[in-house]
Amino acid sequence: MDDALTVLRQEFDATEGSFLLRVRCDLVWDRAAFSRLERAMRVSCEQYESRDDLPRWLVEGFWDVSQSVADWTAHPNFPRPHPAQYYEDCLARLQDLADWFFRGWHPYQQPHVWRDL
Repeated sequence: MDDALTVLRQEFDATEGSFLLRVRCDLVWDRAAFSRLERAMRVSCEQYESRDDLPRWLVEGFWDVSQSVADWTAHPNFPRPHPAQYYEDCLARLQDLADWFFRGWHPYQQPHVWRDL
């Protein structure tokens, strides 16, 4: 989990090369960076789902990602070189992960396999 938390700290701080920095400042949806962020969020959800003590920085980051990415990319001129369904699936995934993180469970029937995006 330490690797996932390191990735999330870098993402939530919008460090150089992070998905959040690229999507917000460069207007570039970096697929590899998104996958790295999504996987780290998923690992964190798994690790924290039975805990009541959630680090504030992690909570704030999950909240911000679940809200901001959709807002930042909603402009009609935001470049979208991939099919529209890909972006819809990614934004839904961010919402699902935030919901899982905040509630401590996800609504999918087990066993659930998270499809790579």
